[in-house]
Amino acid sequence: MNFNFSAKISLRVRYGETDQMGYCYYGNYASFFEVGRVEALRELGLSYKEMEDQGIMLPVSHFEVDYLSPTFYDDLLTIETKIVSLQGARLFFEYNLFNEKEKLCSIGKTTLVFVSKETMRPMSAPKDFLDLMNKFSVNE
Repeated sequence: MNFNFSAKISLRVRYGETDQMGYCYYGNYASFFEVGRVEALRELGLSYKEMEDQGIMLPVSHFEVDYLSPTFYDDLLTIETKIVSLQGARLFFEYNLFNEKEKLCSIGKTTLVFVSKETMRPMSAPKDFLDLMNKFSVNE
C-alpha cells in the first residue's frame, strides 16, 4: 500500500550537536529524522506512546542518509517527513532536511516494523493506523 502523506517540523541545531568545526555532527541526523517521524505520526492523530501503551512497538530496521550539504550551529532546519508505503509489517519513511535558506542538506530513509510488545514478533499494522492512512492511499 502506497501513501501520499507528508508533514514538516522545524528545529534548531544546538551547540551540543556540533563538532569542533561548528558542523552539525553526522550522528544527529538519525535523531532529527526521529523527531520528524514522531511529529508526523502525531499530526495524523497517533502517538508512539499510545501505540506502546496498546502493546505495539515500531523499531527501526533500516536507516540510510545522504549528506548533501553541512548544517551548522544555530541553523534552523526544516524536516519534511513522508510516509511512503506499508508492505506487510514494514512501514517506509523518507525525509528531506532543509536549512533556513531552503537548501536541501540531506535526504534519508527509514524502515520501521510493527512489532507486538508481548511476543516481540512482527505484526500487521493496527486498524486505527490503516484507517487514518486510507485517505492518503495512492494506487500505483
